Amino acid sequence: MIFTANTSQINKACSNVMRAVSVKGAIPTIEGILLQTGDNCLNLTGYDFEFGMHTSIEAEVREPGAIVINAKMLCEIIKKLEAPTVTFEISGVSAMIKSGAAVYNVTGINASEYPELPSVSGGYPLFLDKNILRSMVEQTIYAVADDDNPIPVYKGIKFEVTKNTVRLIGVNGVHFAMRTENVKYDGSDLSVIVPKKTIKEVIKLIDDEGDDNVSISVGKRHIVFEINSYSVISRLLDGKFIDYNAVIPKTTKTTVLLNTSEAIRCIERMKPVIEEDRKNPVRCLFDGSEMRISTVSALGRVVDYMPVNCAGERIEIGFNSRYLLEALRAADTDQVKVELNSPVTAAKILPLNGDSFLFLVLPMRLKNEI
Repeated sequence: MIFTANTSQINKACSNVMRAVSVKGAIPTIEGILLQTGDNCLNLTGYDFEFGMHTSIEAEVREPGAIVINAKMLCEIIKKLEAPTVTFEISGVSAMIKSGAAVYNVTGINASEYPELPSVSGGYPLFLDKNILRSMVEQTIYAVADDDNPIPVYKGIKFEVTKNTVRLIGVNGVHFAMRTENVKYDGSDLSVIVPKKTIKEVIKLIDDEGDDNVSISVGKRHIVFEINSYSVISRLLDGKFIDYNAVIPKTTKTTVLLNTSEAIRCIERMKPVIEEDRKNPVRCLFDGSEMRISTVSALGRVVDYMPVNCAGERIEIGFNSRYLLEALRAADTDQVKVELNSPVTAAKILPLNGDSFLFLVLPMRLKNEI
């Protein structure tokens, strides 16, 4: 196996594919990157049995072949090369890497030992504008649970696809975020949960140039994202997701229209006296054309005001400042609509018009009046 490739291109490909490589695998093979030559191209694959990434770059192939090389070592070698091209000469499991005056001799693993990536066939693919997908993920991923959450399905984003509609939902017990978009889709309804790691890696591959779509194909246990020259495959999360229709408040007694950035700044002014470990609530009083926001702790007390447009009943409700800020920051509009029902019912944060996003913020019980 002999091929020559552009150093910059193979460096970028290795750096991306390495993110799909097992860091502490019991099998040395999946700690490596599979290099395979094709017709004037080099294919690179990383796979840890749960998540995989594949890409191709241009290469001058003199002898075809394949080998697995430890990903960390390979990436470190390529990263340090200064010449514009690099040549690989493979004999069995021995690899000579030459670039400029630098020559490395390393030992790889037989490519026949590398696991085969799962395939996803059949079904009707979904095509999403890359910027729309990125926006949808950014507005929901904050609500996805971290790895230490005991409920596995909350560690992913739920994709619900129906005719001409796609919806992403994130939930973790204290957050709920939903983003809806109209798309061209005429296939069967889909409902799958994609791991947080997978969707974050897909978003990293999106660049700001061009108008490429992201192609999404779904199988029984896996999902494949095609973006630019990359293919990302992931195992789906299995389990019962929350019935979100049951947790979304159905009635509204108070509707508040407010400036998003002004509300964020107002809440941030509370933070110097909030003791995070005590979880001091910020107290929001909505009444007419004004919102009074305050908090008190052993560190001090602060009261602030901002103009709002409030319709309905006067209401006072407490929130965890961090949770409220995360929801407001996820909104991509200058103004938002806040719908309230009672001091013990989740607040709904929506755009002024339509239902492109919906964030729920759970209230905190209030004690003494400030």
